[in-house]
Formats: sequence, structure tokens, C-alpha cells
Amino acid sequence: MADDQLSRVFAALADPTRRDIVARLAVGDATVGQLAEPYDVSMQAVSKHLRVLQDAGLVSRSRDAQRRPCHLEAEVFDLMTKWLERYRRQAEERFRRLDAVLAAMNEEDDGDQQDTTNKQTGAAS
Repeated sequence: MADDQLSRVFAALADPTRRDIVARLAVGDATVGQLAEPYDVSMQAVSKHLRVLQDAGLVSRSRDAQRRPCHLEAEVFDLMTKWLERYRRQAEERFRRLDAVLAAMNEEDDGDQQDTTNKQTGAAS
């Protein structure tokens, strides 16, 4: 279930207009008309974008007298953050292991270089 929602969320956020709408709603609730203002598209087009965001669980709409403000659902971002965090931790662990291997190789190279210097110094004596 969470994977299905995560797929819908990432698919919804794949569109730059929808990402912009989410960014604007992060500042505060807005109506469809307010959200449509900066775009050269119809309110119907913005409504379709909002429907995709609603289906993904990113946005909800309430009724306030004659207005129907859109509201960003922050809990969905927790789901995304947990998913991303798991892979970030795994990547960091791989980088730590790689750093250890590179450090060991560097120490090995330094030791080989010291042996070569000692042999050259001993041969010159």
C-alpha cells in the first residue's frame, strides 16, 4: 500500500507545474484561481493538476463558504522522507566502506614507497 502511494506521489511530482503548485502550497493554502494566476493555462488545467496531486495524497481541498482552498498534506512527505532516508543511509555506508578501502590502499602505497626509499638509501651507502 505504501509503495503504491509512493509511486503515485513520485509520478505526481514528476511534472514541474505540479512541483511548483506544491511549493506554493507549502507557503499557505490557496484556491484554484490563486494557483492558476501565474500560469498561461486555464483553471481547468490547474484543476487537473490538483486532481493528480489529490489522488497522490499530496493535496486536500476543504470548503470555506464559497471558497474551496487547497491544502498541502505534509504527512505524505514523511513517507517520502523515510523512503529516501533508507537509501541515503545505505549509500553513506557504501561510501564509508569505500573510504576505508582507499585509505588502506593509500597506506599500502606509502609503505611500498618507504621500502623503495630505504632500498635506494641502503644501496647508495
